[in-house]
Amino acid sequence: MTSPFAAATLGSIVADDYRAGAVLDAFALDYCRDGKRTLEEACSGVGVAVAAVVGALDALGPRTTSGETPDATWGADELARFIVRRHHSYVRAQLPVIAAHLAKLSDVHGARHHELLIIRQHFGAIADALSMHLMKEEEILFPFICALARADAEGSGPPPNMFGTVMNPIRMMEAEHQSAGNELDLVRALARDFTVPEDGCATYRVCFEELAAFDRDLRLHIHLENNILFPKAVALEAVVMGTPPIQRQAAS
Repeated sequence: MTSPFAAATLGSIVADDYRAGAVLDAFALDYCRDGKRTLEEACSGVGVAVAAVVGALDALGPRTTSGETPDATWGADELARFIVRRHHSYVRAQLPVIAAHLAKLSDVHGARHHELLIIRQHFGAIADALSMHLMKEEEILFPFICALARADAEGSGPPPNMFGTVMNPIRMMEAEHQSAGNELDLVRALARDFTVPEDGCATYRVCFEELAAFDRDLRLHIHLENNILFPKAVALEAVVMGTPPIQRQAAS
């Protein structure tokens, strides 16, 4: 019997059960940026047996609900607030900490480990891009999504906007997610999956642990937006505007 997971998209699998993100990570399946690919397609792309992934997903067992475990049942406004509270605050707190540690490592170990200088450069690009990205989401896109949710709940007219359709800023955010993910892929490769060399000091270990945690958090962060929040926003706009979502996307 074919498992329903095989035909499900990576994004929907993690949207239904947040714990599945760790399983897909273990098999190098990128559910945040490849969230629209089916499990079967994604496994074929990286040479992983579908049965092995399905077995690991099944082993998770029944999912227990938690007030701080976002999934597809959450409202768009609730999810947007969670992302700001949990993920945006984490990014802002960690960027200067990791940057300072990378600067110290580059000064102390850069002569022997030239990759640290490149890692520092790429992380700087990530920090600059994400700082602007978070601001655009918090000041433009997320308030509009929350306004759509209020309009839907109150049965009122659509909120004013400056971008025609919510799909336009969403496409921009998705492109920026892809760019940040690409930069972090380079950091991960240069750091050999955040493996500390034998001559690495305590700061080396701490910094690479911070980078690994940042990598995991950003994957979940992007997943929540690309695979859950943004589709909900498109659907909300369609309801408030009284237009089927497929027509809204085609017209944008």
